[in-house]
Amino acid sequence: MIYLDNAATTFPKPEIVYQAVDQCMRGFGANPGRSGHKLALEAGRAIYKTRELLCRLFNIDNPMQVIFTSNATDSLNLALKGVLKPGDHVITTSMEHNSMIRPIMSLKEIGVEHTVVQCKESGELDPEEIKKAIKKNTKLIAMTHASNITGTLMPVAEVGKIAKENDLLLLVDAAQTAGVYSIDVKAMHIDLLAAPGHKGLMGPQGTGILYIREGIDLKHMKEGGTGSKSESLLQPEITPDRYESGTPNTPGIAGVGAGIEFILSTGLETIRKHEEELTAYMLSGLKKIQGIKIYGPQDHKKQAAVISINIGEEDSSEVSYVLDKVFEIAVRSGLHCAPLAHQTIGTFEQGTVRFSIGYFNTKEDIDKAIEALKKICEELEV
Repeated sequence: MIYLDNAATTFPKPEIVYQAVDQCMRGFGANPGRSGHKLALEAGRAIYKTRELLCRLFNIDNPMQVIFTSNATDSLNLALKGVLKPGDHVITTSMEHNSMIRPIMSLKEIGVEHTVVQCKESGELDPEEIKKAIKKNTKLIAMTHASNITGTLMPVAEVGKIAKENDLLLLVDAAQTAGVYSIDVKAMHIDLLAAPGHKGLMGPQGTGILYIREGIDLKHMKEGGTGSKSESLLQPEITPDRYESGTPNTPGIAGVGAGIEFILSTGLETIRKHEEELTAYMLSGLKKIQGIKIYGPQDHKKQAAVISINIGEEDSSEVSYVLDKVFEIAVRSGLHCAPLAHQTIGTFEQGTVRFSIGYFNTKEDIDKAIEALKKICEELEV
């Protein structure tokens, strides 16, 4: 199987990730931060080590401002619902994933207003449009770093500057960029950063992170056991305990830590360059096939390693089915949980066939995908 669905979950993982999860499960699978015995302390150290690694990756000063969640969706819900109150206004974009859009829409029920800034057909965002959308009651700008459909990279640093100048908070969804692109929360003026552990960070599924800048009063969404201040019947206010009730996914978090160690030792630039080269290579090959329409910037410097296409008027699900069953190529088709983005690029009815490249893909993988698409086009006579 040629795996080109890395925008959903990176696969395979680095060997050290498998080892870290196994070592945690077999060696010290106790509850961290609860008991005082050696195994519990070792589990706690594994979690703290991952916090420190995330700080290195994103230029975060305080490891205690890194919250572990179950996925990026969980992180975005916590950020949006923890910050926004009745009467507030939030600005977002038309290229967002439902993980961002649905919580924002649900907040209408309590009186939170929103503005969806329209992006270009390529998925690109003009920062000036964000500036124009600011109102007196605007509190937050919430945006993706890269589209999960077209890979379009968003001007986060420019928007961060606008947010800072207008005393607004900036929430960034780094689902498609964390672990591949450089993210500096201080330089980019990011107040809240959400990311999954199972994509670019190369960790297991069921893991996510939320960075909360110090000084932000974020309402927690659940209460429960934290291992701290057990004498109190109220949720502790200290971070990260306030947001991490219940037993954490210690093996998953240890796996994320191992994934980040792999990224740091390999080099972020090395990983990004490899994905950029394969993206450019695939775009070049696709442009030579008659009948294929490519969406997005079609420029490996302006998009992450995500390429969406269609073959004539063919149903995107049918094309992906053939790629899977006949050619053993794994892709994703349809609307990719981002209906507004598909409306933006004009594919809401048809969807797209999405190829998402990862660090462990090769030129041979791309060659086989291109050859498969050529054969499909020949069969369909498009």
